[in-house]
Amino acid sequence: MSNKNLTRDAIAELIGTFTLVLLGAGAGAFGAPLVVVALAHGLALISIIYTYGHISGAHVNPAVTLGLLIGRHIDITRAAAYWVAQFVGGILAALVIKAFIPVGLTIGGVAYAGSLGETTGALTGPYLLQACLIELILTFLLVSVVTQAAAFGRAGQIAGVGIGLTLAASILFGGPLTGASLNPARTFGPAIVSGNTSYVFAYLVAIFLGGALAGIVQNTLFEAKIPVEAVTNGGKRRR
Repeated sequence: MSNKNLTRDAIAELIGTFTLVLLGAGAGAFGAPLVVVALAHGLALISIIYTYGHISGAHVNPAVTLGLLIGRHIDITRAAAYWVAQFVGGILAALVIKAFIPVGLTIGGVAYAGSLGETTGALTGPYLLQACLIELILTFLLVSVVTQAAAFGRAGQIAGVGIGLTLAASILFGGPLTGASLNPARTFGPAIVSGNTSYVFAYLVAIFLGGALAGIVQNTLFEAKIPVEAVTNGGKRRR
């Protein structure tokens, strides 16, 4: 794969991650109902997968990239390029929310107080270990779905729907407890821009660990029994 194509694919990851964080964090910034926040993330991810999946694989999540790296679906050069693009995309999305939504703006009777949709919940402060364990488990589930549905090609053309719905369901459960990030770029961008980073390191460790464990389990225990085409680029199957 040429450097030109890798740059193109990394740009797709940047735009996709920017889209996910902007729409997901943006929905949460105004204190929208949990269902709305979950749907914003899930529907955005479905759209991103069908828009950029044929280009980069549409990981838009460093934990997904790690899981696929461990499963040898991508190489370390591609993973590193994706990680840079994903974190930059998350930061840019948070900057846009901060720059373009004026504090005090009232929508539906609710005044915007400057939140950037940080991925925090009731457990984050007083029960950080429990919060991290939930993030680890939910990330494990999400990356497992990505591996089976997309990398192993078991869900065919509806893989994007399954992945997006898994993210939405995870947010419905984990949102009030941890913010249900499941995505280091989703946590890092809003946290860095807001200046509230007290929980970030623990979250990143837990989320990356969940992605890594999913990569190990899925590719060791549940690897496709029937040979499938080689997975190339960012999780795309060679046609």
